[in-house]
Order: sequence, then C-alpha cells, then structure tokens
Amino acid sequence: MTLAVALPVTANAAPSPDALIAEVYGGGGNSGATLTQDFVELANKGAAAVAVDGWSVQYLPASASAASTWQTTPLAGSIAAGGRFLVGEAKGTGGTVELPTTDATGTIAMSGTGGTIALVSGTTALTCKTAAACAADPSVKDLVGYGTATVVREGTATGNLANTTSAARGSALPDTDDNAADFTVGAPTPVNSKGQTPGGGDPDPDPDPDPVPGDKRIHDIQGSGRVSPLVGQQVASVPGVVTGTRASGDRGFWIQDAQVDGDARTSEGIFVYTNAVPFTVVPGDSVLVSGTVAEYRPGGDTGTNQTLTEIATPTRITVVSQGNPVPAPEVITPTSIPEAYAPDAGGATIETVPLDPAKYALDFLESREGQLLQVDDARFTGPVNEFGEGFITTKPRQNPAARGGTVYLGYDKPNSGRLKVKAGSAALPKANVGDVLKGATVGALEYTNFGGYTLATNSLGTYTSGGITPEVVAGQRQSELSVATYNVENLAPGNPQAKFDRLAGAVVSNLKSPDVLVLEEIQDNNGATDDGTVAADVTLAKFVDAIATAGGPRYQWRQIDPGNKTDGGEPGGNIRVAFLFNPARVSFVDKPGGDATTPVAVVKDRGRAALSVSPGRVDPANPAWNSSRKPLAGQFTFRGRTVFVVANHFNSKGGDQAMHGRFQPPARSSEVQRLAQATSLRAFVDQVQAIDKGANVVLAGDINDYQFSPALQKLTAGGAVVDLIETLPPLERYSYVFEGNAQVLDHLLISKNIKRYNYDVVHINAEFADQASDHDPQVVKVRPSTGHAVVDEVLFLVEDLLERLHQV
Repeated sequence: MTLAVALPVTANAAPSPDALIAEVYGGGGNSGATLTQDFVELANKGAAAVAVDGWSVQYLPASASAASTWQTTPLAGSIAAGGRFLVGEAKGTGGTVELPTTDATGTIAMSGTGGTIALVSGTTALTCKTAAACAADPSVKDLVGYGTATVVREGTATGNLANTTSAARGSALPDTDDNAADFTVGAPTPVNSKGQTPGGGDPDPDPDPDPVPGDKRIHDIQGSGRVSPLVGQQVASVPGVVTGTRASGDRGFWIQDAQVDGDARTSEGIFVYTNAVPFTVVPGDSVLVSGTVAEYRPGGDTGTNQTLTEIATPTRITVVSQGNPVPAPEVITPTSIPEAYAPDAGGATIETVPLDPAKYALDFLESREGQLLQVDDARFTGPVNEFGEGFITTKPRQNPAARGGTVYLGYDKPNSGRLKVKAGSAALPKANVGDVLKGATVGALEYTNFGGYTLATNSLGTYTSGGITPEVVAGQRQSELSVATYNVENLAPGNPQAKFDRLAGAVVSNLKSPDVLVLEEIQDNNGATDDGTVAADVTLAKFVDAIATAGGPRYQWRQIDPGNKTDGGEPGGNIRVAFLFNPARVSFVDKPGGDATTPVAVVKDRGRAALSVSPGRVDPANPAWNSSRKPLAGQFTFRGRTVFVVANHFNSKGGDQAMHGRFQPPARSSEVQRLAQATSLRAFVDQVQAIDKGANVVLAGDINDYQFSPALQKLTAGGAVVDLIETLPPLERYSYVFEGNAQVLDHLLISKNIKRYNYDVVHINAEFADQASDHDPQVVKVRPSTGHAVVDEVLFLVEDLLERLHQV
C-alpha cells in the first residue's frame, strides 16, 4: 500500500525537497509538432509520496501585465516517491502522437515559446505578477519561467522553446531556483505516473500468465565488439537476474544472464536505463526486459570516450520470480587484466577493432561490461572525490609508490590495473591514497566520464586506513635559499577563509616558510566575476595576512596583471603567477617598466647577466602563450649572489583525448602548445647563460606536463637546466594524482652550475580526499653559485664552518 503524505509547503525561494515541476511544453498540436497536446510534468524527488489533492498547476503568459490572469488546472491524487505526474493541457490541430494517459487534464492553451508555470498548494488563482511577489506567496510550491518569460520566473528563464522542444530538469532533478541552470531545452519526453511514454504503452498492460524469454539474450545485445550489433533496435523479454540498482543520477538497474555463450568477448551483463521512470525491482529478481538497445557515450556523442551498451527506455519490465541467487561475481586477481592497455589503431577508433580480452586491458574490461566483478583487498590509488568516486588498483605491485599510489612513468606505462570505483548501492568512504578495502569489494562494471571503466559498488570490503600523513620538510639553513612552487587552485578573495588558512598553514608548517614562493592560479580581486577586473592585490594581501597569522614571515609580493581574459583559466578569474618573498632573507631587485605586454630582456651589467625589467614577462607576444599564462621572471639577491627565478604555468591538457577512450593511441593535442612554450622559455635561459654561464637560474611552476614529455625534454636538452623530479627514484616522481595515476605536472628546474641543493616534493594534497589544492608543492634549497667554482668551494666551506660555530 502506498501512503500519501501531505508535506509542509515552502515558498519557492527555497529549493523543493519533494514535489516540483519537471518539464513544461506548450507546442502541442502546433505546426511542426509531433505531440498533439501541451503538458506539464511534475516529479517528486522526496522519499515519501506527496498528496496533491486540492493543489493546482497554474499558467501566466510570458509578458505579464496588470490585466493578466493566472489560469488553473486542479489536481488530485498523489505523486509517488521518485515518481512522475503528467498534467495534460490544451490540444491543437496538429501533431500525430498522443500523450500517454494523463494523471490530470486541463484546458490551458500554453504558449509554445514562453510563459510561467506554477505548482500551487491550492486552487485559487494566483495574483502575483512579479518573481518577488510569487516568492512571498506561501502557496507557491515551485515556479518555472520558460522561454520568453520576462517577469515571473526563478532566476533567469529557461532557454527559448519552440513547437518541437520542451524545457526539462536533468535526471537528478536539480533545483537551484535558477530556471536557466536547472532546465535544459530538448525534445519533449512526457512520462505519467505509471511510467508510460508516448507510444510506449503500459510497461506491463497485460502480463503473460507464463512469461517466456524473447529470442535475444544479453550476450546477443553486447556482441563481440565494443558497439552492440543491435544498437537502435527494439528487443523483447530479455532475461536476466537483477544484480544491483541505482535510484539517483542515471537511474536504472543491472541484470546478468546465468546462461553464458562461451565467447570470452561477449558480456553477460547489461545496464537497464530507466531515467526517471520508476522501477520496483530488487537484486535477486528474475526479470524480462523489453526496450531499445542504445550506446551511451558519457560526455557527449562527439567526445573521445567509449560507449556503454544499455537497454534504454524500457517499455516492459516483468518480474518472473523473486529471491533468486544473484550470479557470483568474477574475481579479478592481479593477473586477470592484461598488462598491455589498448590495441594500437594508429590514432583511429578502436570501436571497429575486434576485441582481444586476453591481450589488452581495455578489451578485457569491455568484455565484462555490465557484469558483477570482485576485487579483493582493493587499494586506493586515487582519493575519493566530492562526487564519491575514487580509483583502486587490481595490480598492487604495478609501479607502486611507497605511500600507496601507482606511479605513471611513461606513455607506454599507463598502469592497466587502475579501475574507477563509485557508488552503486554502496557508498564509498572518504578514502585517501593507500587506504584499503580489506576483503571483497563487489559491483557491476560500467563505463563513465572522467575515468572510463568503473565498478559501481554493491558491497565493500572493510575500510582500512593506509596511514599516510601530510609531509613536512626540514627548514633551510642560513646559507640555503629556499624556493618553492605551489598551485593554489583558483585562489580568490571569495574563497572561504578556511582555504586561505589551510594553504597558509602549509606554507609555514609543511614548507617551513620558503624564502621565495612561486604561486600559480592566483585569481583577480573578484574571482570568477567577469567584469573586467584584473588586479589581484586583494587576493595576495589576504594570503599574505593568513601566512603571517599562521606564524610565518610578512611576505612581500611581485606580479604583473594580465590583460583581461587573455591568459586562460576560469572565465573572469584572470589567473596569473606571482612571487612571494621573505624580505628578511632575500631581496627583490625591482626594475620598473614591466607590464602585460613588455618582454623582459637579458642585459649585461658589469659583465654579469641582469634583467631589463623586474618583474618582467618572458616573450609575452609569442603565439605560444596565447590564452595561457606568461612566464614571470624576477631578479633576486641572496647573500650577495644574484638568482633569477621564473614563475611558470603552461597551458592545460584540456582537449587531449582520454587515455581510456575510443581513439588509440590518444592524441595529446595540447602538447604542441606546451612544446612551443618550452622552446620560448628555453630561449630565455639560453640568453641568460650566453652572457653569464655561471648565472643561477630557477624555473618553477606548473608545467602541466610529465618529466618524459616533449616540453620537458626541450627544457633540459643539453643539460642547461636540471629537472629535479628526475633526481628522485622513479617511484617517487609525482606531485598530482589523475584517474588513479600518480604523475608529475609541477616542476622545479635549476641551472647546471648549482651543484649543492636539497629537493623534495611535499605530499600534502594530491593523495588526500580532503584537499586545500589538487597539487602538491615542491621545495628546493640551493646554495647559489658565485659563478666561480673555486670561489664557491671556499665560500661554502666558510659558510659551513660559521653555521657549525653558530650551532655550538
């Protein structure tokens, strides 16, 4: 029995926790329309049914005037938890397809292009004519201004509609009280309370007394390739046992067939995508499913991801029996998945290449799509993010880092044991890298955006902490210049004070207050607000204050404002690089004239290299830096020795094809620009060293590329500078974690004449579920050279002696 509960009604100024408007369509029966009738679809995102007896759906024309009146359609009955409720309105003379049986019917002739729909806990016509007035009316449960609605709406109206389009909320029913953000314009998709769709009929209008399977089984649908041979076709009464369900997001359930065909390439499991259509099946139900075979490509049809084979828009789900044993999961051992990652298609799609699951990891996983898999003692190699997703490894000995990660060591070493995990019916703990799910973790395999093959977990092993803690470096000696690089991830004044405090605390406690701190992703004074603001003094002052409050030095800063929207990053944020420095330890040599477009030159000053402007941008007019951050060079003096520090933030990897995607090997198109940027930066280093071979140069920042990439190979060619990450053991080379791969994006490089240094990547963020930034900082403590080897040795000996005496 379904219990209908009348819940308290809230004003539309607060997002609804239960009943709301899910879709509006006013083009029914108009010229070019397929549907014959206008409709309003309601939904209930709550956990209990909502009674709508005595409620109404009301309509106001787009351009409301004093003479405009609200038209009403009374409602009766209830909206089931997670269910839909279809309100039919006026019919036109066009169209060929009728709505499914409506749950309520009115006669309102809605506009096909714009208007306002209200869900009201009463039947008295509203009188409000503005958004504010409607928000103040406690009877208004939800309000949607669609298309050309100009006055009465929540936030901004939805996109413009036509006779062939409706405005509908996403499958998760977002409700931010901004119609434009919550609704998407597309083909109308009316669903009634029984789950019926136009032309689909009753999901089970006349169940067979003795239902029998149809002529297609799951392995016929999956086929022996990546794309179903039946894609786009209707299938009837496909048998399987329900192995798991998902009631939010992409709603649906998994079924698996115990009758296997003996072909290692064909999966026996599949996802049934119901969208918002209610379903009542539970694991152990033996079902027959009728619907359309579809290939869903996460991220969009034009993207580089592979697809997930589904039975979509089911028209009939028949439960044959209940309480059946769920098929036993296949246990994935460290040797189950091949070491080789993907077939080489010369950069073309592998969707037409026959599967070879014994040879390639991607083929093996594709051949198990939709099936139950089990991983024992699963170790996390990527922390669980805010969406409840993480990465585990099925190959614990594959390039293991000491702290639990899996290290990415080359384009030919993608770490085939990585597997994304997310909640199916079992939510993940807030795990860090190195944490383990002891025992069996079981779930159905699917393919998702940002990670590819994914285990949707039904049950988890016992969560066991791996015990990693944030690292702390030793403080610099008096004779050492400490330089650090830190990507602070879109730092802006509007960020919570807690973010500033955490970043500042790490600078003081974990990095030991470096003398020079190179920052990336400093946003302008109003963050992502796009109003032409480019100055960042408020951002930097707030950070400097936080560091001082945390017990650090009172840093000074140097930076150059970019041109508005010229340097990439979050639109309106105007991210840039910047220097912080401790004036009690190091001096900045200020030379005026540096701005967004003036290039810094290397000049000779008493036989040594110097900068023409300081700070100054390196080669800013070079097309290599289009829509990207320009390097910032600064001249520092430490204990009488000149040190040139260049802050960098190369262009991102956006636009590169997915490692796990359909094109193999994947194209890394963004590398072209980074190679050009490295060429420009290397030319600057060469200019310094052409004047002064003994010059102290430090290149620091987020290069957005690996130590084995063309960009880094260009920078280090001939040994002019040393990439310090390569001085570490291979399994310690990482500062960032992406899709379960511990990898290098951030770099500190020093000129070859600097012989004495201590270097460390300080792991405080990338491996942790709770992060202040997604990057780990790095620190190098150098003994700058005088430019004369013999003098250096004598000077360093004297400095060492003085420090020992001071300690005594």
